[in-house]
Amino acid sequence: MTVATATARAAAAPISAAWSTATVEALFELPFADLLFRAQQVHRAHFDANAVQRSTLLSIKTGGCSEDCGYCSQSARRGTIEREKLLELDEVKVAAKAAKEKGASRFCMGAAWRGPKDGDLDKVIEMVRTVKDLGMETCLTLGLLGPGQAEKLAAAGLDYYNHNLDTGAEFYDLVITTHSQQARMETLIRVRDAGMKICCGGIVGMGESRRVRASLLAQLANLNPAPESVPINHLVAIPGTPMENAPPLDPFEFVRTIAAARIAMPTSWVRLSAGRHEMSDELQALCFLAGANSIFYGDKLLTTGNTEAERDEALFDRLGLKAV
Repeated sequence: MTVATATARAAAAPISAAWSTATVEALFELPFADLLFRAQQVHRAHFDANAVQRSTLLSIKTGGCSEDCGYCSQSARRGTIEREKLLELDEVKVAAKAAKEKGASRFCMGAAWRGPKDGDLDKVIEMVRTVKDLGMETCLTLGLLGPGQAEKLAAAGLDYYNHNLDTGAEFYDLVITTHSQQARMETLIRVRDAGMKICCGGIVGMGESRRVRASLLAQLANLNPAPESVPINHLVAIPGTPMENAPPLDPFEFVRTIAAARIAMPTSWVRLSAGRHEMSDELQALCFLAGANSIFYGDKLLTTGNTEAERDEALFDRLGLKAV
């Protein structure tokens, strides 16, 4: 595709239009400066360009998952991580208070399940209520939800439910075989029908093509409405997982992904998620320029390292960013 064709296609796609893979791919094809300029225009029309929301993620139940997600170390099929039991309520409260004291405004909790059993869900609901009492937004990622479970979470006051599409539909079966992307969609529908907000994004750098990345963003943008929060994860190639030798993604391609997400989903929080620990300050700054306005904040994301809070504070000071 020529630059002229890419520019014409991108310009022809108004913000309110349904996004196709081709129109999102045309954004990727724009000259880098033009893409970031357009992303900045969209970002400034809907957000304070110098404000970044900070979330903390806590693994409340680690390891022993029955699924075979190719990027994840928590699968029981691999034995890379020891199975742990569900955290106690007091442990979660201590972690949430510490996150709030460090400046996080949203507290996310994740459990390595295919989906929660009703008995476990009742315990997690108590965690949600405890975190809400601290004055923080709450988010859960527990896997696939069954009938009635989303309603119980909504009644407990849960703000966001995270369930990522992970990758474009055409690449999905090369990453996960134990459940379909359609099953993920069904959970998202249950969450929406229960009246909660959606946190839904994906992972890049798994060996997928640019077209697959465009396809993922088009799928997300065409959810009705688009997810309020869109985590963009950069693969952390964990030893012992099928993707431990995935070729590294060009950093500029990652920035292009952030920019395309911002343009296609103008009112969503676009979050730098997994993989930020390996990013330079300069790369993160480009991502903020491209429209990222949320980060995971703290020393650990489920089972992988994250950028230290002190480094984040220093970077925010250098860039003149403020936390919200």
